[in-house]
Amino acid sequence: MLRLDRLDIRQEDFHLTADWQVPAGARVAVIGPSGAGKSTLLMALAGFVPYGGRMLWQGADLGPMPPGERPLSILFQDQNLFPHLTLAQNLGLGISPRLRLTEADHARIDATLTRVGLAGLGARKPGQLSGGQIGRAALARALLRARPVLLLDEPFAALGPALKAEMLDLVSETAAETGATVLMVTHDPADARRFAGLTVLVADGVADAPRPTAEIFANPPLALQTYLGK
Repeated sequence: MLRLDRLDIRQEDFHLTADWQVPAGARVAVIGPSGAGKSTLLMALAGFVPYGGRMLWQGADLGPMPPGERPLSILFQDQNLFPHLTLAQNLGLGISPRLRLTEADHARIDATLTRVGLAGLGARKPGQLSGGQIGRAALARALLRARPVLLLDEPFAALGPALKAEMLDLVSETAAETGATVLMVTHDPADARRFAGLTVLVADGVADAPRPTAEIFANPPLALQTYLGK
């Protein structure tokens, strides 16, 4: 279970609170107006933004843990692949930051590349890949880390509708296989409906408790109605 216990994030004139929990294995969309704090919420979970209150995973307080030791991976919109490294090396960083890889590690990399549709492309560099292939590669690196919580900060926003839907389905499949808990920031209600059983609305300084996705869009609160233009 992921628990946000009286979470309080303050940055100059920005303020965001949250107090809720989601079960392990949940897929959660995080939606709301630009600047409301969706990405900031994920950054706090990852340990990159200070906060008050507590964040707990399976009862363990994440607060004392540095970012690299938290039981999660975060995937950003810019993908963060290193242009001077091959695709296989970029993925290897998900296993060993110093790229000290065993034969078994290389086998895992090859298997993960195959899993995301990039078989045989490990020797290429990011500049030789399409946007869709870069998205797949970044996702593969996150999957290789095999952390129980995956945070997605609009990593597929720049992709076309068909490719984005394909990537969301791939995340869904792999999360189902591994039991990962996934929180995904999105601006698109269609993404939330396609991917997430639960949705968190971030607006007016509060990340609301998750509600079933179908329910929240069928009967949206005022802040969501305003955001959707209804």
